[in-house]
Amino acid sequence: MRTDRAIDAYLRHISIERGLSEHTVAAYRRDLIVYRAWLSEHGIGDTADVRPALVAQFAAERASAQPPAAATSLARLQSSVRGLHRFLVREGIADADPSERLRPPKAPQRLPKALSIEQIEALLDAAGPAPGGAGVGMAGEDLLVRLRDRALLELLYATGARVSEVMQLDVDDLVGGGHGDVVRVRGKGAKERIVPVGSYARAAVDAYLGRSRPELSRRGHATPRLFLGARGAPMSRQGAWLVIQGAAERAGLEAHVSPHTFRHSFATHLLQGGADVRVVQELLGHASVATTQIYTHVTVDALRDVYLTSHPRAR
Repeated sequence: MRTDRAIDAYLRHISIERGLSEHTVAAYRRDLIVYRAWLSEHGIGDTADVRPALVAQFAAERASAQPPAAATSLARLQSSVRGLHRFLVREGIADADPSERLRPPKAPQRLPKALSIEQIEALLDAAGPAPGGAGVGMAGEDLLVRLRDRALLELLYATGARVSEVMQLDVDDLVGGGHGDVVRVRGKGAKERIVPVGSYARAAVDAYLGRSRPELSRRGHATPRLFLGARGAPMSRQGAWLVIQGAAERAGLEAHVSPHTFRHSFATHLLQGGADVRVVQELLGHASVATTQIYTHVTVDALRDVYLTSHPRAR
């Protein structure tokens, strides 16, 4: 099969059948465009002509390119190539997988950075008025937006959901459970999970739904999305990023804060509080507990610091 047709078929497969996100599919597309161009430069226009030595040469050249690419980028590029060739074998288009022996570079393990509970509380307070508060000093448009911002950040911290997952929430995804409120979160591969929502987050969301969202909704076309922008359209990931940056600046936090910081803090604080790692895995929507166990390293580091500063014979 021609390489361009093979790539198009594979991208349709991961988008429609596997349900990967638009951002993931776009990343795979960029990688495979690079791969197709490289094959074309070497006179290859059909996937049947790709041999293991050629795939190995492609990987080696990309690894030695200048300026050097990050290990994570190289790993994703090789994953895209392997995924394409495995797909062609599964579909009966190719007899063998020329990328079978390709091994991606091992990316250095970077421990996630979590905020302290005090920093999280300062960030939430800086985002908007606490539920039940009067919003002193705020009026009109400012109050509408800040109620939404508080609800957004409270929900990010309460659920540990990815910002893309929270942006996809509909109002009906908030459900009253038998033991309290829960939210339906749609994760990677369209997998759905149920995550409890604490009283603080639910109160903030209720304040937003009661006082802010109706007015924002009137400004745009009807949409079931939970979080809306100032013009009534569904809020974007970039909009959420700006909300977080604004709150971090008002809170005077020097640490870098991103949407994923809330997810890291959620997992770290749960484990520090005694939660089982497999429960945290389920709440985060990780396919493997190995992914979640990186947070246990963070809590062990915290325990070590306490030990070193507290035990009389630690040093």
